[in-house]
Parts: sequence; structure tokens; C-alpha cells
Amino acid sequence: MYLQYKKIKNALLVLAAGLTIGSCQKLSHPELPSNYPKDANPPGGPLKFFAAMDGTNVDSIRANFGTDKKITYVAGISGQAMQEGDVSGNIVYPSTNDFDQVTSFTVAFWLSKAGPNPAGAGSAFAFGLSTNKSIWTYQDMFLEFEDAGNPSSSDSAAFKFYVNDQWFEFIKVKKTNGQDSIDKRLPKLLDGQWHHLAFSFDQASSTLTTYLDGKAYTNLPAGFGKFTNNNGKVDFSQIAGLVIGGVGSFGVGKSPSDIGQTWMGNFNGKIDQFRLYGTALAAADVAALYANKQ
Repeated sequence: MYLQYKKIKNALLVLAAGLTIGSCQKLSHPELPSNYPKDANPPGGPLKFFAAMDGTNVDSIRANFGTDKKITYVAGISGQAMQEGDVSGNIVYPSTNDFDQVTSFTVAFWLSKAGPNPAGAGSAFAFGLSTNKSIWTYQDMFLEFEDAGNPSSSDSAAFKFYVNDQWFEFIKVKKTNGQDSIDKRLPKLLDGQWHHLAFSFDQASSTLTTYLDGKAYTNLPAGFGKFTNNNGKVDFSQIAGLVIGGVGSFGVGKSPSDIGQTWMGNFNGKIDQFRLYGTALAAADVAALYANKQ
């Protein structure tokens, strides 16, 4: 019995050895070529948030889904785009990934909106960066277009870009005492066609640059983009989420009426290819986004 057991044991050892050698042979791989495809935006890379809006609201950087409210998906500048069903539509995202750590940034997206909101309907908020800070806006950054009751039209878009309680106002300012008026509005932005808009902030110069359809918009007074709050540094450390197509306060569960700001309205248009970068993109990079419909 012992000899029979020993023979069986030896046979099993030989079989195991053979399987091991065969497995090692099957696991051998050729060396990777030096030009194998690499991820253009690795984890922690410059693109912090990206929602392509191709039939879903997902942020493809971290598979971060938002919550739709009265949103449909229609033909966009590239694939599909989000469209608000009415002035109460928006998408609320609980996170912007690690955008809260940035010191320079670029926000870039495509929009299509036919004219401003009707007079009295409230400003049209394209997006709002929600915050946990105890401030009246409940937002650390937003873009809002003035309604038709203010100097905004299909031909000339009057809007305000807000960062850390500093306002950059793209409006028409009437001058007195014989001086000419200053018109900082962007032409044709609300004509119902697709337009690319980007705002790029460089901490090194504490300066905001505005891009329209791939080109820096320069019809602005000298020193217009200079950021002076927080000693020239942005602070997004208390971000509480992101709202696209509406007011950032929705990200902390508060409507405009809850915070006594009934003038704040939703976008009521189309938005596509929404991106947040943790760096100030160069002019050539913004031009490439526009040229490639990204």
C-alpha cells in the first residue's frame, strides 16, 4: 500500500511540474513597443472634469454621474448635447473630482441659446460651482447672462463671470460728461448657433483671459481680467459640487427663492462638451478645442 501511494505521489509531482512549466511558457509576452498608446489625461492630469453630454450626463474623468432635472439630449456640436426642457432644467453633480485643489484653471464648453431670457425671467445661469462657504451666492464661480430687461440681446450678450466674489462684467457701460460708452458685450453669442466659450485663469499673473470661438476676446478695457481678491489667488477648497444649466446653490439643496435671490434663473438652452481644467490653457490649446469641436 505504501509503495502504491508513493508511486501516485511521484506521478502527481511530475504532472504538477509539467503544468508549471507549461504555464510559465504561456505567460511569456513580447516586449511592448516604445510607441504604445498612452492615456492623454492620466489620473490627476490637467483635465479634472469632462461631461461630453452624449446621451448621458456622466463625467468621464471619474465616472461621476449627475442628477438630471427636465433635461433631454439632442444633436450637439459633437455627438449629443444637453437641452433644458424649460427654465427650470439643470444637472447637479455632487463632485468636481480634485478641481478643489487647483490654483489656475480653465472652464470651457459649447453653448447654443437663442436670445436672452425674457425680461423679468431672471438671469440665465450657464453653470455654477457650488460651495460650502457661508456666502450669499452659495457659489465660488458662475457664469450668468443678463435677461432682456438689461442690455442683453441676440446680437450682443451681456453677462457676468464671477470668481471668489469678484465680478467680471461684460456689459455696456454708459459714460457721461462727453465720454463714449464702453461696450464689453460679446457679439452674436446668443444667436442660436453653436459657440465655444472659455475662461482661463493664470495664477502666475492673476489674470483671466476670455476666449470666444477659439480666439482671445480683446475688445476689453486695459487690465479688465486682473483678479484682485484673495491676493490674486483662487480658492476652491470648499467646493460642494457643480450645477450645469442652473444656479450653483442647487448643489447644496437651495433654490434661488430659498436664498432670497429670485433674479437667478436657469439657462434654457443647449450645452455641450463641458470641461474643467486645473491649468490655464494656452491660446493654441483653446483654439484646438474649438477647431476639433471639443
